[in-house]
Amino acid sequence: MNLRTDSSADITRSSALMAAGTIASRVTGFLRILVVAAALGLGGKGNLLPDAYAVPNVMPNIIYELLLGGVLTSVLVPVLVKSARDDGDQGTAFAQALLSMVVTALAAMTLVAMLLAPWLLRVLYSRATGRTFDLEVTFLRFFLPQIVFYGVGAVIGAVLNTRGRFGPPMFAPVLNNVVVIATFALFLAMPGPSRPSPATISAAQVSVLAIGTTLGVVAMTLALLPALRSTGFRWRLRFDWRHQGLRAAARLAGWVFVYVAVNQLGYLVVVQLAGQANHRYNLYFNAFQLFQLPHAIVTVSVITALLPRMSRLAVDGRLDALRSELSRGLRISLSLLVPAAVGYLVLARPIAVLLFAHGRSSRGDAVLLGQVLTGFAVGLACFTAFQLQLRGFYALHDTRTPALINVAVNAAMVAVDVVLFKLLRGDARLVGLAVGYATSYAVGVAISTTLLRRRLGGIDGSALVRLLVRVLLAALLAGLPAYAASRLAQSIGGVGVAGSGLALALGGFVLGAGYLALARRMRVRELTELTAVVTTRLGR
Repeated sequence: MNLRTDSSADITRSSALMAAGTIASRVTGFLRILVVAAALGLGGKGNLLPDAYAVPNVMPNIIYELLLGGVLTSVLVPVLVKSARDDGDQGTAFAQALLSMVVTALAAMTLVAMLLAPWLLRVLYSRATGRTFDLEVTFLRFFLPQIVFYGVGAVIGAVLNTRGRFGPPMFAPVLNNVVVIATFALFLAMPGPSRPSPATISAAQVSVLAIGTTLGVVAMTLALLPALRSTGFRWRLRFDWRHQGLRAAARLAGWVFVYVAVNQLGYLVVVQLAGQANHRYNLYFNAFQLFQLPHAIVTVSVITALLPRMSRLAVDGRLDALRSELSRGLRISLSLLVPAAVGYLVLARPIAVLLFAHGRSSRGDAVLLGQVLTGFAVGLACFTAFQLQLRGFYALHDTRTPALINVAVNAAMVAVDVVLFKLLRGDARLVGLAVGYATSYAVGVAISTTLLRRRLGGIDGSALVRLLVRVLLAALLAGLPAYAASRLAQSIGGVGVAGSGLALALGGFVLGAGYLALARRMRVRELTELTAVVTTRLGR
């Protein structure tokens, strides 16, 4: 039986299943974003509450990523695959020791971070003293325990992936989003000022937001336990920290730490600049969440299915097959991410107005968010290609090369961001930050492509270029009438929420139908196969 055909079908089927879970989590995630924006607004000098909530809420993710997150997501799957193959117990002892170590280490680090919460905000984010600062410290101390549950969830997810269970980790975030949506619904129903600020928000309102947000992460992690038990895995505390699998992970972890640390330094620069741009970090963050949606639905699903397979091929020394799998993943992703990027370029404004021009968020704030989204969109294809190519290095147990490439990526981002921030004025600076982010991944793809070709003896470049030319041409040809259709809809329905909804529906339909028709005409085989799998699953 042909290995490439079988593995391609497996990737497509697994990716479709995970994409369904990711779509569910992202749909509820968008509802979460919309509820938060309606309750708190998008921020700005006249409304500091969104940033007072958003900055502490993102810090547990940053600390977790800096300490262990990059290691858990990039190193664990290859090491677990090797342990499952080489150890007599199919890697169970290693997984138990790993989970025990993660819980112990992250719990200790969380306690330290809670004690240092004021210092973290003051030094890392240049937050000033005052009511806003005090509120951020309170939020941060409630949010920091999330670090432990992020780590436990990541280990459980890696164990499930190596045992062929891809669905539960993709569906678990739905529960997190539902809990947070309920939290903000309760917040909106509570007595208090109609437009709360850091100075007027009540202690009860603060408690609801702080506890409810963290409970969402707890629920997301606990939801994975039944799936873990169904695989036959039983977690027992095991403090065998000299296990050879842990030593192997530790050897790889050093460069992953460099990778993550560089990312966070670049991120801190963005937070500082966005804060100087009229306290607009929350708006920038929401635009970034929109930008990542297609990548999360498509590429994360492909990566999750692909990495265990590539890791097994690397362990077996089958680099030709690994190259084919990586090329396949790139082609599947780009066949959907390129039209998504064009869709953002032509429909960013109606998308943003429809989603965000509600509650405390004005239409002007939503229009600005759409402009920032456009800046991000130009780098969507490069961003997703870069993330996939890094998994090629990780499958080869090489964490040094991605770390060094990432230094160049973040250096490019900071350089472009700073230059554009100096050249532009007002809210246009936020768009410049997004363009800097997009530009940096073009640099990353150029470097990673060159190095991967040397390591793997090529990356099926001719097939990728042919695919990219076809999908880009099809997307652009469909995008032009889609833009015209959206403008026509807004001329009829207006530029408000109703007109934007009409513009998005009409423009999106023209873009989607046009791209599918043209892609089939141009024989984009990857898109045809993926569509067939999705249609079959929906039929079932």
